[in-house]
Amino acid sequence: MWILVIGREGVEQREGSAVACLHELGCEVQTATLWDRLDRDDLVKKPPAAVLIEAGDEADAGRAALVRVRAAEPLQEVPVIIGITLNALSRLDVGDGFDDFVLMPYVPAELYMRIRRVEWSRSEFAQQERIKMGPLCIDLAAHEVTIDGRPRQLTHQEFALLSFLCQNRGRVFSRRQLLERVWGVDYYGSSRTVDIHVRRLRMKLGHSVNNLETVRGVGYKMKEP
Repeated sequence: MWILVIGREGVEQREGSAVACLHELGCEVQTATLWDRLDRDDLVKKPPAAVLIEAGDEADAGRAALVRVRAAEPLQEVPVIIGITLNALSRLDVGDGFDDFVLMPYVPAELYMRIRRVEWSRSEFAQQERIKMGPLCIDLAAHEVTIDGRPRQLTHQEFALLSFLCQNRGRVFSRRQLLERVWGVDYYGSSRTVDIHVRRLRMKLGHSVNNLETVRGVGYKMKEP
């Protein structure tokens, strides 16, 4: 994985910089200043795992850099961390849009863990026993669902419906098909049962199932990432 570090001129040369810490940790690092172009061809071909904005005492400069990062198409979905001093921490707001923050001077182990944490929160994968879509993780073997590592309680059928749709992302299923595939061919309940369970999933899981789409006149699908 590689990390993009954004800061003022000479960010890679400053003693104790994130660049030095990340190199020590074995990470590949590229740098950009607060005014560099962020729609470069290399970023389009291979976006970084995370962006670290090294703001130090200048929280406002960090926010301005975040606006530029989000305006660059290759970086719109990349998690962004702000490196900030303790003195400037009170000038940050939870609504600023950063995925996380890390205090300066850096503790290398903490910096690495925060990068891995935001990378994990944005990642998606499907394995035989686990499915991950952003903050949502479904453990098929343990029959558990977590959001950002926090468990959510689902009924047996809610879990079965969620798992089925996530395992078949991109495909549209009618309500009757879902009743047959999730509830079983011997189930003779109303198709309204599916609507009720979809509504409950949306209530319990919130934004983590934004990809659960109603296809008018057809049924439901879990959209591809």
